[in-house]
Amino acid sequence: MPEAPNNLSKQRDEYYNLEEKNTKALEFIEDVTSNADEVQKRVLAEILSRNAHVEYLRRHGLNGRTDRETFKKVIPVITYEDIQPDINRIANGDTSPILCSKPISEFLTSSGTSGGERKLMPTIEEEMGRRSLLYSLLMPVLSQYIRNLEKGKGMYFLFIKSESKTPGGLVARPVLTSYYKSSHFTERPYDPYTNYTSPNETILCSDSYQSMYSQLLCGLCQNEEVVRVGAVFASGFIRAIRFLEKHWPVVCDDIRTGTLNPQITDPTVREAVGRILNRPDPKLADFIETECRKESWEGIITRLWPNTKYVDVIVTGTMSQYIPTLDYYSNELPLVCTMYASSECYFGVNLNPLSKPIDVSYTLIPTMAYFEFLPVHRNNFNGVTTNSLPVAKSQLTEKEQLELVDLVDVKLGQEYELVVTTYAGLYRYRVGDVLKVAGFKNKAPQFNFICRKNVVLSIDSDKTDEVELQNAVKNAVNHLVPFVATVSEYTSYADTTTIPGHYVLFWELSLKGSTSIPPSVFEDCCFTIEESLNSVYRQGRASDKSIGPLEIKIVEPGTFDKLMDYAISLGASINQYKTPRCVKFAPIVELLNSRVVSQYFSPKCPKWVAGHKQWCNSHDQ
Repeated sequence: MPEAPNNLSKQRDEYYNLEEKNTKALEFIEDVTSNADEVQKRVLAEILSRNAHVEYLRRHGLNGRTDRETFKKVIPVITYEDIQPDINRIANGDTSPILCSKPISEFLTSSGTSGGERKLMPTIEEEMGRRSLLYSLLMPVLSQYIRNLEKGKGMYFLFIKSESKTPGGLVARPVLTSYYKSSHFTERPYDPYTNYTSPNETILCSDSYQSMYSQLLCGLCQNEEVVRVGAVFASGFIRAIRFLEKHWPVVCDDIRTGTLNPQITDPTVREAVGRILNRPDPKLADFIETECRKESWEGIITRLWPNTKYVDVIVTGTMSQYIPTLDYYSNELPLVCTMYASSECYFGVNLNPLSKPIDVSYTLIPTMAYFEFLPVHRNNFNGVTTNSLPVAKSQLTEKEQLELVDLVDVKLGQEYELVVTTYAGLYRYRVGDVLKVAGFKNKAPQFNFICRKNVVLSIDSDKTDEVELQNAVKNAVNHLVPFVATVSEYTSYADTTTIPGHYVLFWELSLKGSTSIPPSVFEDCCFTIEESLNSVYRQGRASDKSIGPLEIKIVEPGTFDKLMDYAISLGASINQYKTPRCVKFAPIVELLNSRVVSQYFSPKCPKWVAGHKQWCNSHDQ
């Protein structure tokens, strides 16, 4: 890192350059959103012209054409399964231009907890530049709303996963691991917005305990300089705070003595941390110990890092369940969701970062890829949401193909499934995310993230997505409020070993009250969840008798940490890990069942009236 400026003139130059950089970033956003359709047309033509001779496009008869009309006519809308044979060929060492004219540089692995399947996404070297571009837009946007962020540091808990190689020798790793290991991150020029408390060595440490410990220690050593804190997902940030709850005495000892404890064995980490932990600081150690010893950890973020202005984490989708916990720990600091991205492609940014989590919307940046949108119909009848999500089949019908619309043609309030064509060789690929149009920035739409399409519970003809499940659990948890208890984590399972099959929810509780919770309360929770689910489910329970009573299983404290540890042992990335809202993998179900301390069933059938069935039937026709 360059030395700090040593005179006022240099300070002014640096400030002017930062201001100029911010202005250019905001002008870029203004330009591409004002000319969204022209940019999208150019992006598609560029992708198709450079890849005119690749096998996949020749196979479908595009014949070098680059216009949208021909592209949409001859190239099918696909899922991962459609291109898996091509992916496998590349993974096994076929270097011919199958999907992309440029060499596939590596595979980016999906998180493994979205839809339950780890996928390999092809990428090329230049994609790193596009990702870096999106990152470069985040802080200029934020600086419009929160001042003086350049005058402090960010404490971010960032992690990598050890990578693997395909039979053909290509690296396969999560997208964030790829980015953190790239020169775009490790050799980034000095920028006050990427000035983190964690040295690169602590982020690049593959041992999750040593990485977490050293990043927390460095963040505490620089606590007065921290102006923002965060992680990728809300769950990851909370995991860091709970790690501190468990390990603060050792952290305080290290700060008090100015030496790093022998549990940290990675030599590069020890050296990097030693540059920060370079002297005994008993005063800071006493301060941290005093705060951590207090019975309540409410507001611990603002107590230990008093200059923090916001928490930077994803709290959209199912991550919204962590909002109360984040508010508790942070003294209700703003929760900022900055960007929307996946292994397939980086998509967009949040141009209103101080919006409430429920109102967060992302503006898709038209230069990132070519975007199309498949309409999704989720209808509300008597306050009950039912779904008609596009089925994840190999090819859509001709009618469904024609329903896809371009970026500038989406309608306010309508929900869509995102379909992308990327520079790296994905053509009309269904990402699996359902988005809702919330507004527009010039000509570019802004979307609320609704859910992952493929994460559902199903016993019979019923289909329950994660949004419905989250809302149902939220309704049920109200029964626990009088007992000062909450659900700290949960997942679900479609148990078909019983006849009929039934939904099972595994709940881990956070108990702050002294009064025990009677069984009848948990039975009420079961019933409330069933009452909150869609009419197809309730019909299956009350009329068709095709679904059995919903069951809640209470698990031991720490069960979901065990679940995460197990997922990581199988290759999941700690940085991308999200608690799966539906589990199917038998060893995971066995793990959860082995830690059950009590179980409860819904005592009666939920209400259902025939009108719902008639409406559903007419809708399906």
